Amino acid sequence: MAAGVFAAQGYDATTVRRIADEAGMLAGSLYYHFDSKESMLDEILSAFLDELWAGYEGVMAAGLGPRETVEALVTASFREIDRHLDAVAIYQREARQLASSQPRFGYLADSQRRFERLWLGTLERGAAAGVFRTDLDLRLAYRFIRDTVWVAASWYRPGGQHSPEEIARQYLSMVLDGVTVRE
Repeated sequence: MAAGVFAAQGYDATTVRRIADEAGMLAGSLYYHFDSKESMLDEILSAFLDELWAGYEGVMAAGLGPRETVEALVTASFREIDRHLDAVAIYQREARQLASSQPRFGYLADSQRRFERLWLGTLERGAAAGVFRTDLDLRLAYRFIRDTVWVAASWYRPGGQHSPEEIARQYLSMVLDGVTVRE
C-alpha cells in the first residue's frame, strides 16, 4: 500500500495519513509497525534491492559467458520490475536525492555504484573475449542497456500481455541483435 502511494505522489508529498487512509487504518496504527515515513520507504527500497541483488548474485555465481550473463541480468531485472513495480518507480525518482540528503539512504548510492560495476564489468569481459564490440564506449553501452531496461517500469503493468521473461527476450533481441533484418 505505502509503495503505491510513494510511487504515485512522490516521497515528499506523501504523508503517513495518506498511507493509512489507503490501507484503511488510522495513522497511529502505522506507527506500531514503523517509527516514521522514512522507515516505511526504507523497508520498501531495501526489500526491492535485497531481492534484486540476490538474483544478480545468482546470475554471477552461475559462471555464464558474457552474453549469457547480460541475458540473465536483463531477465532478472524484468522479474524484479514485475515484482516490485512501485519500488522501482520510487527508486528511479527518489534514490539520488535520498542518498545525498539522508545518511539512512546511503545504501542507495552504494547500490548504484555496485550496479554499474557489475554491468560494466560484464560488458568489459565480453569485449575482451570478443563477444561484444570493442568500437563502442562500454560506459555508454552500459547506460543504454540500463536505461532501456529500467525505463520499462514507466509503462509495464504486471499481468499484462507479456510476461517479464517475454519482455526480456524481446528487449535482448533488440539490444544484442538489433532491429534490422539480417541478410
